[in-house]
Amino acid sequence: MDRRDFIRKIFSRTGIGLGVASAASAGLVGSFQPRKELYEDGRGSAGGAEGPAVPRNCVVIGGGLAGISAAMELASKGMQVTLVESSTSLGGKLTGWEIDALGSRFPVEHGFHGFFDQYYNLNAMFEQAGISKEVFDASPGYPVMFKERPREIYGQTPKVFPFNILSVVSQSRSLDIASFLRQYRGLPPVVDMFRYDYSRTFAELDGIDFMEYCRRGEILPSFIDTVLHPFADATMNRMEVLSAAEAIRYFHFYFMGSPEGLAFRITNRDCMTAIINPLESKLRELGVRVLAGHRVLRLEHDGARISGVRIGGPASGGLVLHVDGASIPDEGWVSMLSREGVPVLVAREGSGYRALDGRCTHMGCPVSPDPSGDGFYCPCHAGRFNASGEPIGGPPPTPLPPLSVTLEGGTLVLRSGETGGDEVLQCEYCVLAADVRGTKDIVKRSGLSSPAFEKSVASLGEADPYAVYRLWLDRPLEGEGYPFYTVSGYTYTDSVSIYSAFQEPFISWAGERGGSVVELHAYAIAPEDMRSDDEIRQAMLRELHSLFPETLKASVLHEVFMVQSNFTRWAPGEHAGRPGPETPFPNLFLAGDWVRVDAPVFLMEAAAFTGRMAANAVFRNEGVRSVPLPIVPMGGIFS
Repeated sequence: MDRRDFIRKIFSRTGIGLGVASAASAGLVGSFQPRKELYEDGRGSAGGAEGPAVPRNCVVIGGGLAGISAAMELASKGMQVTLVESSTSLGGKLTGWEIDALGSRFPVEHGFHGFFDQYYNLNAMFEQAGISKEVFDASPGYPVMFKERPREIYGQTPKVFPFNILSVVSQSRSLDIASFLRQYRGLPPVVDMFRYDYSRTFAELDGIDFMEYCRRGEILPSFIDTVLHPFADATMNRMEVLSAAEAIRYFHFYFMGSPEGLAFRITNRDCMTAIINPLESKLRELGVRVLAGHRVLRLEHDGARISGVRIGGPASGGLVLHVDGASIPDEGWVSMLSREGVPVLVAREGSGYRALDGRCTHMGCPVSPDPSGDGFYCPCHAGRFNASGEPIGGPPPTPLPPLSVTLEGGTLVLRSGETGGDEVLQCEYCVLAADVRGTKDIVKRSGLSSPAFEKSVASLGEADPYAVYRLWLDRPLEGEGYPFYTVSGYTYTDSVSIYSAFQEPFISWAGERGGSVVELHAYAIAPEDMRSDDEIRQAMLRELHSLFPETLKASVLHEVFMVQSNFTRWAPGEHAGRPGPETPFPNLFLAGDWVRVDAPVFLMEAAAFTGRMAANAVFRNEGVRSVPLPIVPMGGIFS
């Protein structure tokens, strides 16, 4: 379709008369405006009963948004639900913890979160839990800071196509329609992104990365640098390794196919206080048994069905691991993976060895010897342990469990000290809603004798590591009233959040001390840019000085720096091999943003959506009425 055909199509479909602006607007709204839909897979049970004839035992594994979503819907319909979470607190990537700093106690999280209006299923879950709208404030707009040119401010855009796109172009110093029309004979390739169609898009574009897609389409570099690159990075996957199909679905969901425009909200309190604690309270009110701090050892099965879930403490269950004794140095602790892939800490002690479970007791992240002291450090959440494994800082609640060590030939055999603490949760249904790493570990340990399914789970991956760097400064930051900035062109920093501009207790602290609290995010660090934590931290500090020159004279009063790796990878060619919500076991269902679905959902909304999908699968088996699943349109406006 060339440009003249495009214009003719708009006029023919909408009855627009040239020069009649009101008729044009009405026609475009009527024919092209995206509308909220209900997801239909042809297998719903809208006419079913309100609850099961006999309440069923359901075990949900994972206390993130996907697990909470599934557990809440199952319990609301009268199921007997147990929710198991390896961390000591629920929330997944929304979880948080408190730290002591500067004579005060502050909440800390994994990073900044924006809650978009098209998070229909997530917002419905918040409403069901009675979460007050007063904990959210509307973001005033989208400022983008560039390395080589002045920042650009994108205000709240119209919801009506094409005025939403024209609004973005008109607010930019580097974009203009004339450039698009001069560059292309026909339609600009970016318009093809309005043609999102699940089957066609993934069949044609899942095999290439998003950067290659932009190069093939000869998309203007200014549009890539200004819009596509900074916003695509928010998938937590770099453009160079992000499936083009997933990227187009992402843009369809967040903007091009969304009836809600670019509107999003931010919490004026930390997410644990504002969201996760109320969600947990609602679960308990519904009768859900919440087992936080319990690790799933494996799924029990009788061949055809999942019969139970074996759980223990963070490192219980008579765990047996194997390590090559020759790899242990003569002095100091070494962090390594056992033959089974479990992180362990091992050191020589006299003529023998000493070992600790290397998984942080907060969320199971790998712990390493602390380069600044004699103990151990968890870089994911700034947890610290002394040389005996006792927690001395950050969120870890309990010591690192000791492991007994015996030498068999040249192999060290490590065993956990707890051998009788296992519990098997009998279940008639199981929802596996852990993150990628947890899901892979559980399936691998379970010996399900289902090669195709096990292969699809094993193929899942995590995106490149990301960094979160929060600083307490002794002087204000000139944020111009914007709490959040997207950043383009820097090696590490992809966004800046000014917590002292939008969230308590940081607002009060900054007001009393005349300072500011700012957080830098590196969404996905390329392998060639990986350095030591200290080098990355110093580089991000230099980038902060470049972005906000007033910080050059500021003193850092306190800081928290974390490098984590727990976001889902959406690499080219992987979509078809992902496991879907249903499995070869008729009573085992999957939930999480990593699950393959044909619905246009992403990130937090994908977690809530698939949690509800899993609950609906249980309801379908029991003849119970399904939960409606609202979504943005399944296809783009030109699909």
